[in-house]
Amino acid sequence: MLDAATLSAALPRWCAAVHAAAPELNELDGRLGDADLGATLDKCATLVEQSLPEMPDTLEGIFKRCAQASAKASGSSFGTLLTVALMTSAKRCAGVTLLDHPQLAALLAEVVTTLSARGGANLGDKTVLDGLHAIHTALAASPEGAEARRVASDAARTALDAFRDKPNRIGRARMFADRTIGMDDPGMVALLRMVDAL
Repeated sequence: MLDAATLSAALPRWCAAVHAAAPELNELDGRLGDADLGATLDKCATLVEQSLPEMPDTLEGIFKRCAQASAKASGSSFGTLLTVALMTSAKRCAGVTLLDHPQLAALLAEVVTTLSARGGANLGDKTVLDGLHAIHTALAASPEGAEARRVASDAARTALDAFRDKPNRIGRARMFADRTIGMDDPGMVALLRMVDAL
């Protein structure tokens, strides 16, 4: 179950984990792209932290405020996708006070569809979408008594392992697709680090 109090309490942990993961994400991204993924997310986390004292007390409000913070942080592709994901979540949570596992799964399915339309990636391209889809599938199949964070973490890690030996098929990394075989996608690693913090 996810309510506003639980989400609000998780935000400081999320921010701390993003700060800690920034060097790793920059290093991973440097192998495939601009080496700025960690810096982008680090700035997002800093701006979310600055918003914590005045964070709204609804799911919709929290997601919207975090989206606004992310939008100010960076115009990078991943920063834009994070903003879109958070705004999609905010819209989905309008008037909603509690999300159970099926509702969380449905929210993630909508996020995946929206991000795919916005960024042009498809499932199987070895991007953060594959990690999000794996979490959606795992939550949809999990019993309500299961700990959502553990289910999500296991799913994100399993997806990372499953895609490691596949090539990246979109973004700058697609230009050296063969070289990406055996490498972790930075966005999928970022997702895992964020989920583990929750």
